[in-house]
Amino acid sequence: QLAAGILNITLTSREVGDGNRIPMCGVPHHAAGSYLAKLVEAGHRVAVCEQLEDPRHARGLVKREVVRVVTPGTLGAVHTQDDRSHRFMAAIAGASGRYGLAAVDVATGTFLATEFGTAGCQPLLDELSRLAPAECLVAPAIGALPAFSALAARLPMATRTWADQPGEEAAARTLKSHFRTVTLEGFGLDRLPAATCAAGGLLEHLLQTQRVDLQHLTGVSVYHTGDYVVLDETTRRNLELVRRLRDGAKHGTLLGVLDRTVTPLGARLLRSWLERPLSTLAAVQARLDAVEQLVGDARCRLRLQEVLGRCSDLERLLGRVAYATANGRDLLALATSVALASELRDGLEPGPAALLHDLRGRLDPMPELVQLLRGALVDHPPVSVGEGGLIRPGYSLEVDELRELSRSARSFIAGIEVREREETGIKSLKVGFNRVFGYYIEVTNPNLAAVPPAYVRRQTLANAERFVTEKLKEQEQLVLGAEERLGELEHRLFLELVDRTAAAAKSIQEQATVMAALDCLAGLATVAAEWGYCRPEVDQGTLIHVEDGRHPVLEQLLGSGEFVPNDVRLDTDGQRLLIITGPNMAGKSTYCRQVALMVLMAQAGSFVPARAARIGMVDRIFARVGAHDDLTLGQSTFMVEMLEVSRILNGASGHSLVILDEIGRGTSTFDGLSLAWAVAEYLHERVRARTLLATHYRELTALEGQLAGVRNYSVAVREQGQDILFLRKIVKGGADASYGIQVARLAGVPEPVLARARELLSRLERGPGSPVSAEKSPPGRGSRQLALLKPAPDPVHVALKDLEVLSLTPQQAISKLYQLQQLAREADRL
Repeated sequence: QLAAGILNITLTSREVGDGNRIPMCGVPHHAAGSYLAKLVEAGHRVAVCEQLEDPRHARGLVKREVVRVVTPGTLGAVHTQDDRSHRFMAAIAGASGRYGLAAVDVATGTFLATEFGTAGCQPLLDELSRLAPAECLVAPAIGALPAFSALAARLPMATRTWADQPGEEAAARTLKSHFRTVTLEGFGLDRLPAATCAAGGLLEHLLQTQRVDLQHLTGVSVYHTGDYVVLDETTRRNLELVRRLRDGAKHGTLLGVLDRTVTPLGARLLRSWLERPLSTLAAVQARLDAVEQLVGDARCRLRLQEVLGRCSDLERLLGRVAYATANGRDLLALATSVALASELRDGLEPGPAALLHDLRGRLDPMPELVQLLRGALVDHPPVSVGEGGLIRPGYSLEVDELRELSRSARSFIAGIEVREREETGIKSLKVGFNRVFGYYIEVTNPNLAAVPPAYVRRQTLANAERFVTEKLKEQEQLVLGAEERLGELEHRLFLELVDRTAAAAKSIQEQATVMAALDCLAGLATVAAEWGYCRPEVDQGTLIHVEDGRHPVLEQLLGSGEFVPNDVRLDTDGQRLLIITGPNMAGKSTYCRQVALMVLMAQAGSFVPARAARIGMVDRIFARVGAHDDLTLGQSTFMVEMLEVSRILNGASGHSLVILDEIGRGTSTFDGLSLAWAVAEYLHERVRARTLLATHYRELTALEGQLAGVRNYSVAVREQGQDILFLRKIVKGGADASYGIQVARLAGVPEPVLARARELLSRLERGPGSPVSAEKSPPGRGSRQLALLKPAPDPVHVALKDLEVLSLTPQQAISKLYQLQQLAREADRL
């Protein structure tokens, strides 16, 4: 009843006696995956029950059991929605005062684990956000945190509290039993108790719910977040690395621009590279060397991509093997893809890049497995394993004999029709077959008088009757017996092939890993060659110097030659903090983001969109851009902004890169200005991070004269009457105006509003408290908010202005001074 409503299919029922009926509904078995996905997306877990024996041989009820439980985290095993990204199931466990995180993609066999300290769980939540699992088993202490609940709501992510989390010993036993090892030291888990609990507990949960051996989980990849540039959730979102802010699409993101991979294997790996840039110089240089070699050798690059384009998704094929859902076409596709290792190896000519040399040496065409599968399976296997016709002639003598027996019996039956026509003289006589009666002889009603006595009537139709003979039944037994035995034999041989393939899972996964890396490197080289990227000079220094840098995404959206390039120079001395001013829409945010993206690309191993670039490596990138609230936590826009600023100030170091866009705009003018000023001072003096700060607070430009490492830059514009022309060029010095009214005009704000705004702006700029007159002074704690209307005349000011000083006697002057003092005190009381 529940499924019928969710799936929008007809609800039927069946009689079960005593007038009772049970509700039923059904879907096509070959399309079950898409229906399961709808049920899971509706928030349900689905138990899949199958027959475990052949109904033809069963006595009484056919034996059935639940063969797997489908949940959001395991849906990928039965239904693939996006084969270019992972669908993880994660687990968080606590042990020895630390937290462990593990994640498994059951469709690809990817198994990850890492560990965090309990001093603040934000790094754990940031990593969980990066993995974006569809489902998570979570320790109660973490699950109770509001920040975790908010993250789960944003992803979205199905969560289940882990009430019976296994201990370290039990988890270790599960892992060692599955991987058939006596220690976990080879995986790096021997000193990570929390990660062991998470990985072992998750594996045990999957074994219980999936009811298969999960042979494609051949190992667990332990990693440490310190090996990569740290990107928190806010930074990944604001830089639009893999999802567009507006709609979550891939188009218009860094991944969308750089993803020129030709396999799902490479696409998944590239996403991981961009979300986890390297923090080790040697590893960065190795990738850059490989990309450089492929940029310079277009013939080799094109050859690699042509060969890889014929490669199937080895990881997912292996997943189907492990789940016993693979068919003959899957095994043949797997063999064909593995065999491509030979062509890839031949196409990778020796060169200076050590990484390419290493990858070439790891390529293995696995000739024994390939020969086995190709020798056993026909060139075009049927979709269903139960249809027969899987095994190639010559592979099994018994299969060949049964096929010959079946063919000869069928030929004999075909000959019966000819002989019976001749013997009976019935020209319309024909031999047919159906599953109810088997083989039969059909005679039309006008010819029934000529039917021989040996014919045994089996069925009467409107225009004909069907008969059988003893000889026909004998041949039928030969045909059906041979075909039944042939089907069983072919199925058994196919399962043996599946087992042999599963036994080679580790070697197949190694080939998948190598092919994915080659695909990523070739794709990055293709983008670099087509768009004129340069190889960045990456080192351990603190200088970030880019000449004619471009935003990689906007450049491609605008088209070649349309984007205006800009330079940038950042270091920890004279150019530590750049204050970028200028009007809205002029390109301040674009400039800041392009610098962050180029640094990220360089440390991911990619060339960068610039004429030349030197990148001093960073340990973290922080990007606070834009304004939004968080209704899940009841936080206002300004509160979210301050929380993000807080994470930056507490998490950044002298090796970090920080970009800030319009901080302090969610409160009153002088409150916001004071906060922005103090944040800039703190980043410069205490954190000493390389920082780009885009702002409309032109008052902040006064910092250039006060702090040694602050420099002012602005986006150049040209005024044309009441209009402005954005030049998109970053120049030295602060902006001399904000041009907000001109931008409002471009947006279509009605002219009366613009006219009134110009009037008020003119009045404010003439007033004593205008921002223009206070521009070079730091904001004070006692600053008052600007009034939009002209204030009432100050009585002391009026009295002084009208006073005839030269005509006063000394006594009158003292008296007038006393009156003015009383007026001033009265004004203070008001």
